[in-house]
Amino acid sequence: MQEIKLTQYSHGAGCGCKIAPNVLDEILKSNTVMPDNKRLIVGNHSKDDAAVYDLENGMALISTTDFFMPIVDDPYNFGRIASANAISDVYAMGGKPILAIAILGWPINTLGPEVARLVIEGSRSICAEAGIVLAGGHSIDSPEPIFGLAVNGLVDIANIKQNNKAKEGNILFLTKPIGVGILTTAEKKGLISEDQKELAANQMMQLNVIGEALGRITGVMAMTDVTGFGLLGHLTEMCEGSNVSAEVYFDKVPLISETLMSLIEQNAIPGGTVRNLKAYGHHITVSDYLDNNTTMNILADPQTSGGLLVAVDEDIAEIVIKLLKEYKLGQFIEPIGRLTKKSDFLIAVR
Repeated sequence: MQEIKLTQYSHGAGCGCKIAPNVLDEILKSNTVMPDNKRLIVGNHSKDDAAVYDLENGMALISTTDFFMPIVDDPYNFGRIASANAISDVYAMGGKPILAIAILGWPINTLGPEVARLVIEGSRSICAEAGIVLAGGHSIDSPEPIFGLAVNGLVDIANIKQNNKAKEGNILFLTKPIGVGILTTAEKKGLISEDQKELAANQMMQLNVIGEALGRITGVMAMTDVTGFGLLGHLTEMCEGSNVSAEVYFDKVPLISETLMSLIEQNAIPGGTVRNLKAYGHHITVSDYLDNNTTMNILADPQTSGGLLVAVDEDIAEIVIKLLKEYKLGQFIEPIGRLTKKSDFLIAVR
């Protein structure tokens, strides 16, 4: 089979395909009154990572779906990345994934079934790493390649983590570096070296398995995964839902590469960044000693299969730090910010 470059067949890439938050709000507006369901713990009433349904036995079902167009050229790795990204929503709720089914849209006359098979094989490999099976799915013939999963998980009701339960004084941890969108955009423009090309792919294929363990810690108040809306966008949702503001320490935010600033200067800025800043940039203020353009372009960079953003009671920070080290995430033990009393701006970058 000749070499396939999947990204040539789609207009978007990864979670950068996501519809901007303000546009999504408009889409979801409805005058329809839904029947009350007391067993639905988390639904459309909040901007959370997954739906959660009470099973009335002390446990809850987590249900989520996520899919997108290729962010890498290799079909096998595309399947792995898309699957890790979808499974992450279960971990972000503090749960344990138990089952996945596939969502496949494929331009069958342009890209043969042998290429789609590699995508599915990549998905199976990540599902196996997560300890679940890819149990079925649905496929259509579509103009562009699309792949993702619908995933179910289980969680003890006491361990559910939502993105709108943060408190003033909580400190913020982030479990993966940011900059995936910039790096993959730069790769398409031929701006990065060979040794940088695997950085983004390898990170996107890492499962956020620590989320289940974080769910068992009482002082972990809120959690979400950082994906297409960027760090600032997902923190904005946390602040809005929790009625707090936040400080972000720019020099503490982990970056995927030291070259991000120079890549931004070469205009390696994803279209998703522009959409993100248009949607929520007015909620952000940046200290005068920081370059506003560079800072905003990095912190609003759309991530694919990004890390977990975790709001933690300061009293139990050492427990979280110990857990990060146990999961070989010791490079992320420094807090990237703090939640504060609600103020004029939702986020102040310092």
